[in-house]
Amino acid sequence: GYLAVVKIHILLVCMILVVLSDWALWMCIVLNPHCKPEQKTFWLRQLRRWNSVDVCPLEDGNHGSELTNLTNVLPQGPPGNPDSLTRPHRTVFTRAIEACDLHWQDPHLQHIITEDLYTNYCYRDNHDSSLFDARGWPLWHEHVPTACARVDALRSHGYPKEALRLAIAIVNTLRRQQQKQLEFFRTHKKELLPKGITSVTNMEGWVGHPLDPIGTLFSTLMETGRGNEEGVTAFLDFPGSVGSAKRTENPLFPVHCFLEEGESFVSLAVETALIGLGQQRVMPDGLYAQEKVCRNEEQLLAKLQEVDLDDMLVKIFRKQAVFLLEAGPYSGLGELLYRESVPMHTFAKYLFTSLLPHDAELAYKIALRAMRLPVLESTAPSGDLSRPHHIVSVVPNRYPRWFTLSHIESQQCELASTMLTAAKGDARKLETVLESIQKNIHSSSHIFKLAQDAFKIATLMDSLPDITLLKVSLELGLQVMRMTLSTLNWRRREMVRWLVTCATEVGVFALDSIMQSWFTLFTPTEATSIVATTVMSNSTIVRLHLDCHQQENLANSARTLALQCAMKDPQNCALSALTLCEKDHIAFETAYQIVLDAAATGMSYTQLFTIARYMEHRGYPMRAYKLATLAMTHLNLSYNQDTHPAINDVLWACALSHSLGKNELAAVIPLVVKSVKCATVLSDILRRCTLTTPGMVALHSRRNSGKLMSLDKAPLRQLLDATIGAYINTTHSRLTHISPRHYSEFIEFLSKARETFLMAHDGHIQFTQFIDNLKQLYKGKKKLMMLVRERFG
Repeated sequence: GYLAVVKIHILLVCMILVVLSDWALWMCIVLNPHCKPEQKTFWLRQLRRWNSVDVCPLEDGNHGSELTNLTNVLPQGPPGNPDSLTRPHRTVFTRAIEACDLHWQDPHLQHIITEDLYTNYCYRDNHDSSLFDARGWPLWHEHVPTACARVDALRSHGYPKEALRLAIAIVNTLRRQQQKQLEFFRTHKKELLPKGITSVTNMEGWVGHPLDPIGTLFSTLMETGRGNEEGVTAFLDFPGSVGSAKRTENPLFPVHCFLEEGESFVSLAVETALIGLGQQRVMPDGLYAQEKVCRNEEQLLAKLQEVDLDDMLVKIFRKQAVFLLEAGPYSGLGELLYRESVPMHTFAKYLFTSLLPHDAELAYKIALRAMRLPVLESTAPSGDLSRPHHIVSVVPNRYPRWFTLSHIESQQCELASTMLTAAKGDARKLETVLESIQKNIHSSSHIFKLAQDAFKIATLMDSLPDITLLKVSLELGLQVMRMTLSTLNWRRREMVRWLVTCATEVGVFALDSIMQSWFTLFTPTEATSIVATTVMSNSTIVRLHLDCHQQENLANSARTLALQCAMKDPQNCALSALTLCEKDHIAFETAYQIVLDAAATGMSYTQLFTIARYMEHRGYPMRAYKLATLAMTHLNLSYNQDTHPAINDVLWACALSHSLGKNELAAVIPLVVKSVKCATVLSDILRRCTLTTPGMVALHSRRNSGKLMSLDKAPLRQLLDATIGAYINTTHSRLTHISPRHYSEFIEFLSKARETFLMAHDGHIQFTQFIDNLKQLYKGKKKLMMLVRERFG
């Protein structure tokens, strides 16, 4: 008994592992035509037991999924009833449990799978028949995945001929339904289109379905077609079925009688795949289910690409393309597209490349229709529940969690790139593709990639570039600029540089155009530091082969842009504007005035110091001095900021003032005293001012007195007093929270302070009083005061 329990648990684990890889296997097991009632009862009991385990895997891997019973075995609620959409979670065993209620005793089904010549030509003129089509060929109306599971079960249990018969009946049913859907939509098109409905006919699509119905039909038909080519001669009989005694061996399949003239099993397989891939269906919930949709579509397309297109297949492609374009909500390429339906980009790319050599207009219609991605539209109309009863309409109650959205957008981009490549040299088609890209692609990165692709294709040859495709590339680049202007994008700088390169390749008129409308494309900083600077570079002039007149016009546009940017953002663009306007006196003066106007409120001391140094470098010392004094008014250096990055600028400003003359130095020192509280910086300025005569190193011919300035008179007296005061304040500040490890450093600081004190005529007395005061105030710091006495008495 114990070993039996262990074996059962091992079996359970093995079954779970098998289920995770292919749960369609359980459908094949319970649909075994040989399965006896007691065996089916045993499997049903076992499946229900496994299904009730808490850790039993869900069918789509998503705990939020609430699919209805789609095998039509369990009772369904009325259409549109919200309760019918609220079902328990479906596990990997749910379909097999539902399939236990299926059987093979239906007479029509028995005839289909057992008779090669099962027809009823009395139905030839009866288009409403549910058992036969207009040709008298049998149909099988069952939930498509369930019907295809029967085909899979027949193949798995050794009945390939029966599986083939049923597969053909299912495909004929799909084709008839497709025709009826097309006729219905054409009849009601005028009343449906104006309402802008967003209906969908399938909540559960056939491609990406857990039972892989389209893959099953495709494989069954393709294997038969290849088997015919290899001379397959034998089949197993379906035991106990109707008509089994009438069988005859035949090297060719008698079911060829159900193929139209010129049709083959391969062509039937291809058409089936096209029907399934083109079906409009809702994107499922859950990462696993969505990845399965993408994966199955790609696998099916890979199999289709192995088939060589002949005239018959091209005819089928044309036929299905027309169906897909005209079938409305039944088609993923119809005029009416549900917001959350599975996109057709990958499928349409295959159709486009297949049809392009044979029917270019139809190929472009398909590809352009497939470019849509309504789930990313900002507004989407809600579903309309008033549609006819056989069109299932859904009200979108939430924004979908599309885990594969990045992959979908990449496929959309690939489709657009394929069309751009094919349309090279055709201005009309390029314009149409461009409009489609601008309307349907919402990712700036993908549009940028398309712009780069178009640019590469246009300039690929050594000969002259394709100017039409270049203009498309430029238009896409301009759209990227507009899309990313107010949003963060880490590739923005690369995008701007590329756009200027593209515009340069298009010609001088393109460069002039982007500069004229720069404010819709670039930030002021980008416009000056990248666009205008690149336009005025020698490499651009050489690349464009411009004459002097054209060069001047382009330079005027660049200078105008620079001045506009400086007005809009003087902090970041003023220096670039001055640099770009150097060769034009009026523009340069205008840029300088913009800086002066913005200096009071709109610019920092760092920006003003930078522009001031630039002015000195360009030979305008008085303008540099003016900007330096303006910068000083924005500066504030506290007592402990002796490593502040602006110190070098302050020293430079004082040196510049000193070199210009006594009056300039006298004007700047009060600003220094007001802005700088750091004693070491003030003492450094003081020493420099006492070493040379003001104006001696001036660049102009101003006469000066040739005498050193006195420390007892203004303005140096004011600087000296401020420096001494700074040392006193700093000393008290440092002593407030000093630790023993900083005592030696503090003594050195007092030594520097004494040097400054001694510069005053009564400095020795002031310093002695200062030290005595410290001894009295900080007598509790005995060790420190002992060090002070040893050094200063």
